[in-house]
Amino acid sequence: MGEFPTVTDVARVAGVSRQTVSNVMNTPGIVKADTRARVEAAITALGYRPHASARRLRTRRSSTIGIRLDPMIDGISGSVLDRFLHALTEQADARGLRVLLFTATSPEDEIDQFRRLNDGADVDGFVLTSTTADDPRTAWLLEHDIAFVTFGRPWQENDFTDPSHLWVDVDGHAGLYAATRAQQDAGARRIAYLGWPSPSGTGDDRRRGWHEAMLERGDVSAEELARLEVVTTDGVDQGAAAMRQLARTAGGIDAVLCASDALALGAMIANPARVSVTGYDNTPIAAAIGLSSVDQPVDEVAAGVLELLTGEFEGQVSHAPDSASPRYRMVTPRLITRQFEAIPRDSVPANALVDEVSR
Repeated sequence: MGEFPTVTDVARVAGVSRQTVSNVMNTPGIVKADTRARVEAAITALGYRPHASARRLRTRRSSTIGIRLDPMIDGISGSVLDRFLHALTEQADARGLRVLLFTATSPEDEIDQFRRLNDGADVDGFVLTSTTADDPRTAWLLEHDIAFVTFGRPWQENDFTDPSHLWVDVDGHAGLYAATRAQQDAGARRIAYLGWPSPSGTGDDRRRGWHEAMLERGDVSAEELARLEVVTTDGVDQGAAAMRQLARTAGGIDAVLCASDALALGAMIANPARVSVTGYDNTPIAAAIGLSSVDQPVDEVAAGVLELLTGEFEGQVSHAPDSASPRYRMVTPRLITRQFEAIPRDSVPANALVDEVSR
């Protein structure tokens, strides 16, 4: 506990939620007598005295949402989160809400920022991105009964039937399934896939879309299908190397699908045969070079996040009202098909082409 007790401290000692503490201080008539007595006893025992920022939190007047500003990656992979942040800020403003940005160097550092902003009543809730299985950030927010929604599912078996927290995600399985079907309908049989190492919730989800569509069509054997897949870390150079590996080991291929636009750009560079390439994320680079790509509709994601954070659930699962509404939103991506216009240049380093396209 810090030098001065907070609403969180009172809630913990009384064994209730922060909202219940707020109700006791603002509308005590709606709280059961025994619960109200426990909260009042905790307030007395801790010597809690609300200050101005705490009063804003009790009445939800901060009207502010906290979200970490992700570090720049390579200008390609990070563009989706940049677009999401733009959409979230614009839609929040339309609802009379503000977005407070903060930085963090690690999950632990981000949790420290949660604690600081929450104790100071600077925000009403948080939006998280880049979720992982057993994410320590979501565990901390749930433990401290703080409102939040994630862009990215919890990656647990009960995500849909009994989610551990509120979330919005893009259906990567559906995106790659549709991209594979589009190539098959165009006559492609041997469709390769460049993906990320497993376990990767997002990457595994996208791979399943390709794999399922290929198995259903049955154009290649299981042995051939295994040769049509290359696993690599994300990046343009990695995509080019993976494409060259396919040329050595997979035999003839009709099309290539990729887990990201960065991998797809690399595949286009190392592609003298001009095999059709499809990426994922629909970044500005994809539009600039004529790369087909699966688009993540971040406007819909932002709308879903704000709906779950400010609507009937108010960013909570454990204290949410009984409702038939799902405690998540799954957004369906769109395949954007473009004419393949890029000129393969094996002699040009991948990063040089990225710089040229970005100018």
